[in-house]
Amino acid sequence: MTGISLEDTFKIEKWLLHVDGSSTIQGNGAGIVITSPQGEELEFVVKFGFRASNNEAEYKALVIGMKMAHEAGARHLIAYPNSQLIVKQVEGTYETKEENMIQYLQ
Repeated sequence: MTGISLEDTFKIEKWLLHVDGSSTIQGNGAGIVITSPQGEELEFVVKFGFRASNNEAEYKALVIGMKMAHEAGARHLIAYPNSQLIVKQVEGTYETKEENMIQYLQ
């Protein structure tokens, strides 16, 4: 008798998100790469129209990337921010103290 694998029946299609925010004297922005479960890559460069710290640019890149991935059809997303600080704050390993960073985290 052949069984049906529930894992195959309810296979979750995972999307990948790689983001890198940056803040320099010339301006602020982000590089965003969204990869579909089929391996299709969507690449974006976003220029921010406001002054930001590097950490704020990293958070903004993550938030924008998550929204873009959702619009592309992602429902299960694995995010890879370039900032170790952002990763640790999202995981809850590091405390977030600055009010604007707390808002991004939420």
